[in-house]
Amino acid sequence: MKFDRRALLGGLAAGAFAAPVLARAAGQAMRIAPDRELMVPVQGGSIYVRVNGDLKGPNPPLVYMHGGPGSGHSGLLPLTALADDRAVILYDQLDSGRSDAPQDPANWQVSRFVDELDHIRDALGITRWHVGGGSWGGTLALEYGARRRPEMASLVIQSPLVSTRRWIADANLLRSQLPAGWRATLDACDGAAPPAASQCDAATAAFYKLHVARGNRSPEIAAYRAGLPRNAGRKIYQEMWGKAEFVSTGTLKDYDGEPLLAKLDGPRTLFVCGEYDEARPATVAAFAHRVRGATFREIKGSAHSILTDAPDSYLTLLRTWLARHDRA
Repeated sequence: MKFDRRALLGGLAAGAFAAPVLARAAGQAMRIAPDRELMVPVQGGSIYVRVNGDLKGPNPPLVYMHGGPGSGHSGLLPLTALADDRAVILYDQLDSGRSDAPQDPANWQVSRFVDELDHIRDALGITRWHVGGGSWGGTLALEYGARRRPEMASLVIQSPLVSTRRWIADANLLRSQLPAGWRATLDACDGAAPPAASQCDAATAAFYKLHVARGNRSPEIAAYRAGLPRNAGRKIYQEMWGKAEFVSTGTLKDYDGEPLLAKLDGPRTLFVCGEYDEARPATVAAFAHRVRGATFREIKGSAHSILTDAPDSYLTLLRTWLARHDRA
């Protein structure tokens, strides 16, 4: 299939970057322009990091990891509305967005992506921070949380891939609930003699509109996204995951992070997903229940891309959660 999930999640749109410094994210002000930018050396190259807000302020900053693999940070810009309370750190993983793109598969290891966080923390001189991530970024948040770093004030795991086996089972369950025509087309697209790519793309888009992103990116984010380099994001997604959500053929096909759940600091861990999320609420809640003292919240009206579908609800939840855990 040619349908590009990475583009959908990243908010791909035409046009040059001509956004104002401040924009509205469903009622809360986000900051399109960064207050600070830097390139941070990591294994394999250097990654782009942006900061909004005061890193020396009274509250620990929030660092948040993007999905994909390969999507880039643009879809996370609504989080910059939190910069009136604390610094917000967004970045592009290696081979994504504005980061270096060596396109070396040797770099595409889960542990190496997790290690990027420590390089960012060291570069910014941070002694305590909140760590979060969504989708593939939720996987990295899970992995980082299991390391039990002493500088972590709290952990936010949003719509995560925790187990590929469980993810595929959920995707297939949701796929089975599509209208019969879409189901038949998707089945044929996976067969030996698939129909035209346009038909496969339309059927895949129908699933994504229900369970990935129900809303549309703001014009400001779309314009910002259009100004970013393409780099190797699509290749990473295909190499690490596959062509679409329903089957994993890449290096993550046997990923199982469930043993890491027992290593999390439960009272400081928040699991979140959307009401219509492809990371199904029943599954994410079950993962949370396995972490003693963890919290689970479902964002009503949202699919997988919560910051697109229900930014105000998510920002309100995060403000409350982060404030509760600001003090050691």
